[in-house]
Amino acid sequence: MTGSTEDTHRTPGQLATLLIDASTEAIGAATGHSGGIYLRSSTPGLLRLAVLAGLPGALFRPWWRMHVDRPFPVADAYRLGVQVVLPNATETMRRYPQFAAGLPSQFGSLYVPVVGGATTYGVLTVLRPSASDAADLMQQRDRMVRLAEDLGAALLRLEDGRAGPSVAWDGEPVCVRPPGARPAGRAGGFAWDPVTDVVTADERLPVLLGVPAVGLGSGVRDLAEAVSPADPQRVLAALRETAAGRPPPLPLYVRAEDDALRLVELWSPYAAPAPPGTPSGTHPVRGFVVDPGPGAAADAAADLLPEGVLCLDRLGMILYANPRAGQLLHRSRAELLGRPLWEGVPWLSQPACEDHLRSALLSPDPVRFHVGLPVGEADEEPYESAWLDVCVYPGPDVLTCTFRPANRVAAAADLAPPLDETDEPVAAVAAGAPSMAPLYRPIVLAIALTEAVTARQVAAVVMRELLPAFGGGRLAIYLLQDRHLYLSWESGFPKGFLAPFEGVGLDAHLPGVETLTSGRPLFFDSMQQLTAAYPGIALDAEQGARAFLPLIASGRPVGSCILGFDRSRTFSSEERTVLTALAGLIAHAMEKAQRYESEAALARGLQQALLPRRLSVHPQVETTGRYLPGTQGMEVGGDWYDVVESGDGLALVIGDVQGHGVQAAATMGQLRSAVRAFALGDRPPDEVLSGINHLLIDLDPGQFASCCYIRLDPASGMTCAANAGHPPPLLRRPDGHTEVVDLPGGVVLGVDPQAHYPLTELMIEPGAVLALYTDGLVERPGVDIDDGITALRVALSKAGSPATRPARRPLAGIADRLTATARHTADRPDDIALLLATRRVAPHRGR
Repeated sequence: MTGSTEDTHRTPGQLATLLIDASTEAIGAATGHSGGIYLRSSTPGLLRLAVLAGLPGALFRPWWRMHVDRPFPVADAYRLGVQVVLPNATETMRRYPQFAAGLPSQFGSLYVPVVGGATTYGVLTVLRPSASDAADLMQQRDRMVRLAEDLGAALLRLEDGRAGPSVAWDGEPVCVRPPGARPAGRAGGFAWDPVTDVVTADERLPVLLGVPAVGLGSGVRDLAEAVSPADPQRVLAALRETAAGRPPPLPLYVRAEDDALRLVELWSPYAAPAPPGTPSGTHPVRGFVVDPGPGAAADAAADLLPEGVLCLDRLGMILYANPRAGQLLHRSRAELLGRPLWEGVPWLSQPACEDHLRSALLSPDPVRFHVGLPVGEADEEPYESAWLDVCVYPGPDVLTCTFRPANRVAAAADLAPPLDETDEPVAAVAAGAPSMAPLYRPIVLAIALTEAVTARQVAAVVMRELLPAFGGGRLAIYLLQDRHLYLSWESGFPKGFLAPFEGVGLDAHLPGVETLTSGRPLFFDSMQQLTAAYPGIALDAEQGARAFLPLIASGRPVGSCILGFDRSRTFSSEERTVLTALAGLIAHAMEKAQRYESEAALARGLQQALLPRRLSVHPQVETTGRYLPGTQGMEVGGDWYDVVESGDGLALVIGDVQGHGVQAAATMGQLRSAVRAFALGDRPPDEVLSGINHLLIDLDPGQFASCCYIRLDPASGMTCAANAGHPPPLLRRPDGHTEVVDLPGGVVLGVDPQAHYPLTELMIEPGAVLALYTDGLVERPGVDIDDGITALRVALSKAGSPATRPARRPLAGIADRLTATARHTADRPDDIALLLATRRVAPHRGR
């Protein structure tokens, strides 16, 4: 495996050692079988997998990079600062269908953000056996939280201790064995003190190495020669690198004197660098040496089996191969042992096989599939052995793979295609055995498209999921309007290149037009092919390939999609089929998005019409309100606020009808009208809430509502308030002190006809600010609502008073400041309503 590429300004290996220790400890704490740490990178919004323990990095390459805005558990844990607990595959599919589609295996997982001070550095994650529900994993989660807190504090100290760039990870992941995992076989441990060059070995190591115990105590060079007589310098270099705080990629595989394979694990118990003035390379080193073979008796038995047998460790390294495996795989045992599986048997590095191998590593159940041999090698065997039946049996430390000739073609879903001499897929050799394109990317794309509701979100999903899957770098999506095509999204094309094509008619002789009018996708393997078919067409590059896909939904033309590739390439029949099918998915998603955007505009108009156009005014009181609609989905919400004349006073009202949609908005309109009627009659707050409670029960819309009603006497500042299950008001006093107003409220409206709503009196001084709000302003996913209310209280305290100097600020400015963060948040799951009121300070009258 390839190690990380760390910042050259930072002590090499220091960061990696911290992360490795935390990751392996977390696996043990959560009783997992594998895990890792994602760390922020120097690219904004991008996380990188820094450490992967217990899994082969090459097999999990698609998960090395993670954008923080993706709907994945790692991204949520980092972006929202929440712990994510997924006890089993069912819960994973329910909450994160894209993630589950990419890893469709039976396992549970936990994700904890790594925070130091005010900085979120990354996410600590562990994969483990499935549990029945999240409650079964609370102890494991709590242990991981403590480890993440310790790691965050260590990373903060590391960052504060140097003047270079901040802690980040921009390289490939370091892959290590899980804690305590030792392949079956004999093992012995040792410790080395670099300062004194003293080696201390346990009683098992001399037996394993076949040397006297006294022979290991004379120094590290003797230890290296005993471990690997053929290459002691390699072992010696690894020991010295570990002593210097730069552990090499592990495990280290070496050869014994009889050419048997040995595994060497090294680590230092101290992650911090040596104190100033201490010679470099003085970290104590510990390690163990393993003979990973299954034992002489097992070797002899497996050598006689009629089927091929391979044993792999959890990093994919081949530890054992019987003679029959070499025959079936057309590899000598020397070519297999000590190599990663995908290097020893390179034609297994294809998506269908990799999916099965990942499943065997993540779940406890055996995995079985069929794979086709490379054509040149299959021809050397009878027809039946052109396909191999492969079974993978998971184990805690070792995976056992068996191979036998397949006597018949399996189901299409279990097949991996044969390959040619270049290890590229070719047509299946038997009738009915299809050559399968990589299916997991389209599945992920299809699920992602179901979650996109706007045209921009659809295009972003295509850019994020589709282009990387097929190696593309440019994307343009045109949508049809009034028989002309207009650019909806572009990425990767030179600035201004697509401008001449804006608004082209359907009679234009262009591939982007003709793919739509003909309904046929157009593929060009090179720019030469494109110019031959369309002479004189403007080109954005001299080299490359292009795919023009028609976007047609249920027979209705929607637009066209252009995929650009930086190099010439051939589109296989499988890729053409998959891209054509995906174009249909994109078309349906785009059509849905267009319908959403038009209907959303109508819905927002309805919502605005139901809110008050102006608030009642009073010479001694200033009020202002703000309403922000939710951005998820096209349904209107039920939040509202109002200010109504009530006798010689003013009624301040805010409410929230449960749910969204036209029904919620209609119920909100009815309640608002009823509240105004009660207020104009100058009814006390408790009677107002009781009255609209009975009204809502009589209407029986199947909904409930919360409401806070406050009657203010502008002259005296005395208020009388009642609350029905609504978040408590906030009061900022003239001196800046801000508090949560404790209103002993009743139950929400529409539930209990006998509900009682107690009255509370409160004095509002001139210059004080009273804030009423709905839960959308203080609720965040994974955050307690009390924390949100506290944050709003602090913000109101800092916002300044509208009527006192030197912090004089108009009330409208305070409202804008309190809603600024929400207003600039693209993803608001709920509506937000805010109502502020203040008593004006009487002007000073001089003599």
